[in-house]
Amino acid sequence: MRALVLDKNMPRLAATKILSFLTPRAFVGPTAPIQLRDIPDPVLPAPDWLVVRTKLCGLCGSDYKQVFMNGSLDNPMTSLISWPQVLGHEVVGVVDEVGPAARERRVGERVVLNPWLSCVPRGLPPCAWCRRGDVAQCLNFARGSIPAGIHTGTCSAATGGQAPLVPAHDSQWIPVPDDIGDDAAVLADPFGVSLHAILHNPPPDGGTVLVYGLGTLGLLAVAILRRLYPSVRVLGVARYDHQARLAERFGAERVLRHQPARRIIEDLAQLTGADLLEPWRGLPMLNGGVDVVYDTVSGPETLEVGVRVTQSRGRIIALGVEPPRRFEWTPFYFKELALVGSNAFGVEAHDGRRQHAIHWYFEFIRDEHIDVTPIITHRFPLADYRDAFMTCWDQGRHGAVKVLFDDFGH
Repeated sequence: MRALVLDKNMPRLAATKILSFLTPRAFVGPTAPIQLRDIPDPVLPAPDWLVVRTKLCGLCGSDYKQVFMNGSLDNPMTSLISWPQVLGHEVVGVVDEVGPAARERRVGERVVLNPWLSCVPRGLPPCAWCRRGDVAQCLNFARGSIPAGIHTGTCSAATGGQAPLVPAHDSQWIPVPDDIGDDAAVLADPFGVSLHAILHNPPPDGGTVLVYGLGTLGLLAVAILRRLYPSVRVLGVARYDHQARLAERFGAERVLRHQPARRIIEDLAQLTGADLLEPWRGLPMLNGGVDVVYDTVSGPETLEVGVRVTQSRGRIIALGVEPPRRFEWTPFYFKELALVGSNAFGVEAHDGRRQHAIHWYFEFIRDEHIDVTPIITHRFPLADYRDAFMTCWDQGRHGAVKVLFDDFGH
């Protein structure tokens, strides 16, 4: 099959990094570690795995960051991946092949991927985290019958949706109800990420929250907060005008621009009635502020602003993945803030019930009339992957939020 392969090729990595100083298109150019090439069709690593024929695959921010080398070599997560990779874990498709021991799915069934390569897909007894349904905290991402990898697309044996065929364990494929279209279904994974962050760190009744960063995860967070917590004021910070328009459409009360940082703090002081406290130099701090920050960027600048605008004993929820750097964070201890990481999704509790985040998403589409498909802005055939990634690179000029691959040359 023809697939988009990302390989750990050090000469290509070095050449691409050098050329990228001339043009960012080097990251997807002829020297880049990512290339469209022919590879063998998937071989099932165990008899309870399936192969699905891809219909849609979302281009996730983590895919983008790997391709554009947005990270550091000492990132501990590099211990939990294997090469080569076919990225893509936001997948909707149709079951094409069923392993002899698979019992849950059938050929021709339309499914969405739950990508986590936790204990069961690895042929292992569930660890304590997996028994609770917290599969993203699995203890065995580097053990079992397949190589290291936290989810589909980061494991050399579990190739992802940037290819026409995707192998995954029987338990990883969730059927899509007939009344839910492919466009809605392909957003199940990022929706689950935002839902998990909010359900584990809900806003107080009648409180004020800030969604910092209004890309895919931030816009989905606004939609979730607006429908599930109608008494809460939802404020946002956007980099681009098209993000701000979508956030207001999804129910944000006010959207602030991401720069200058001082203006964000001053505007939040006015919106929350907090006192603005000026230090000898640098950015001010609020006495008061928002109750919760859902930070979908989690970079040094956003975290620094976050600790300054969150009220005492409030929470900052870090959903984003950005390289670290020093920032002034004294308000973190002074206000006794909670900085909480949030990773992916699993079985989630809401309204006295527990079920998988993807099932919650399908239920909310029906019962809460949530429609987040307006965030889908661009579609590309896999053959045009260079244009797809560059659209994400320059998302402000293109007005991009969620970019999809929708033609795999079947």
